[in-house]
Amino acid sequence: MNDFKIEVCSYSVRSAINAEKGGAYRVELCSGFREGGTTPSYGEIETARKNISIKLNVMIRPRGGDFIYSPVEIETMLRDIEAARKLGADGIAAGALMPEGTVDLTAMKKIIEASAPLPVTFHRAFDCVRAPFEALEAIIELGAARILTSGLKKNAPEGKELLAGLVKQSGGRIIIMPGGGINPLNIGELARFTGANEFHLSGKSIIKSGMNYFNEEIDFYSYETIPGGGFVETDAATIKSAVEMLEKF
Repeated sequence: MNDFKIEVCSYSVRSAINAEKGGAYRVELCSGFREGGTTPSYGEIETARKNISIKLNVMIRPRGGDFIYSPVEIETMLRDIEAARKLGADGIAAGALMPEGTVDLTAMKKIIEASAPLPVTFHRAFDCVRAPFEALEAIIELGAARILTSGLKKNAPEGKELLAGLVKQSGGRIIIMPGGGINPLNIGELARFTGANEFHLSGKSIIKSGMNYFNEEIDFYSYETIPGGGFVETDAATIKSAVEMLEKF
């Protein structure tokens, strides 16, 4: 029996429900799909917790863009962590950097202390660090539970060499969780090559809008990205296929 675990990046409660149906171990609940993930609302967290029984991690990121945060943004993050804890989150995903591409030790210490006893995942801010092995050691020293990373490449399959190196250097002191571009077709090879046991994917599909009328003079619906007011949602069948692929090991 293997100990592989799949975390699903879910941008809605519906996606979180589908992740559980597909056999995911954990959900990372986010908002802001086009920003790469931001903090979900109070209502979204509360509703997700009531509708899923698997682990629920909450993204704490006040905006899109870089990962250099002002004191006011850090204050916002700490308040959001407090809310997530009260609503029954099982973990927090966050990351903060310095301008030179190192880990913001001061901010992360505050985030980890505010999250305790919940485990903290240092999210893909890690993919913007200058020296990944130095950053790895700093994050271990801070006491984070895991690092989510694509291996500093566009996606995890492209970054598999570094991912394998991070898994090796971590020596079981922290979980290295590959994420980015993972699907049922490549997750098995990625597990074999990197030695990782946890994997992060969205399993997303595009849901066609139920609207019959659209005013194409406005851009509310992001026509260039998802035509006709559609939206992305986790597909339970895709997650199930990824889980089944790992079960073959």
